[in-house]
Amino acid sequence: MQLKFFRIPAADPAGFGEELNAFLRGHRILAVQRELVTESGGAWWALCVEYLPSAVAGAGSSANGAGKGKIDYREKLSAEDFVVFSALREIRKQLAERYGVPVYAVFTNEQIAEMVTTKVNNLAALRKIDGVGDSRIEKYGERFVAALQPGTSPANGKEAAPKP
Repeated sequence: MQLKFFRIPAADPAGFGEELNAFLRGHRILAVQRELVTESGGAWWALCVEYLPSAVAGAGSSANGAGKGKIDYREKLSAEDFVVFSALREIRKQLAERYGVPVYAVFTNEQIAEMVTTKVNNLAALRKIDGVGDSRIEKYGERFVAALQPGTSPANGKEAAPKP
């Protein structure tokens, strides 16, 4: 994760907005914080953009962000991990519908795959995943951590029936 800062005059933002928009189009943005700063010399917008470096954002993507290769998680994950991954995606879908947000606002496929492969077993481990902050932890963390616990069925986060 990296940060880039922009200072855009409030009175005449025209030329400065293009630089910001070009930057936003060319990077995978994690968060944007903005603040209106006023001083005797004038006012401007101070923006802090949190983004993934190009190498992390997606190898193989073109300069304009188009043509990003999709990851086939059936190939990337073991068969056992893919079952858990699929169940977590279903939980994500349910939560997205409940909260009226896009599925990626809950967790991205990459974040879910990392949960599975790193065997996340508590909120602290979940917090270590890039792009997972306090808000996501608070809203969705318990449900996902519960579903990832050994001996639970990922589909509902409840204890799985014992094997015969």
